[in-house]
Amino acid sequence: MNPVVVALAWSLVVSVQAQVQSQPQSHDHQDMGWVNGYRQGFSFQCPHGEALVAIRSFFSAADGSDRIWSFECQPTPERLGPPTDCWWDDINRAGMEWTSKCTRNGLVAGVQSKYFESVLDREWQFYCCYYKQRCPYSCMNTNDIPEQHHEEAELVVPHYGYFIRGAQTTFSGVLRDRQWKYILCRMTDFDCEFENL
Repeated sequence: MNPVVVALAWSLVVSVQAQVQSQPQSHDHQDMGWVNGYRQGFSFQCPHGEALVAIRSFFSAADGSDRIWSFECQPTPERLGPPTDCWWDDINRAGMEWTSKCTRNGLVAGVQSKYFESVLDREWQFYCCYYKQRCPYSCMNTNDIPEQHHEEAELVVPHYGYFIRGAQTTFSGVLRDRQWKYILCRMTDFDCEFENL
């Protein structure tokens, strides 16, 4: 074989390999079922009778210090019965801290958000569904998601029978990103008379 051709082929392989190694390693975020593009608003609702069980987001400083989002739903257990009412709950303002639990003991079944260029942040609102007179119990907050600003964020409800009731979120005006603590609860198997737990 011609030594010149071998040397040329080898230099091409080395050059391509160096380019691949010099690029930052990242996940392929192209096909994750994102509900929005950067700087775009979105409105996501689970199918009727399902609740939100997974939330994923990916941050980009180059795209308005914004995140793209994806959500997954799962049917609620038959013991809860079908939801008897659903609504969009309270809304937060961009750049502000926010704590929201679905009113009337509802479960989160959707999310909508609008991006504000002036603040490089979003406003948020949960879509909540009410299941007869079931009440939440054994509630807990997750750790910060993401653990550090600008990281990829993911929540998957850890145990069947737990549901997202809301969240607490803080916004860093310096880093232009949010961290979330999701509120997870179980629901009683019986009707109860309490409201707004």
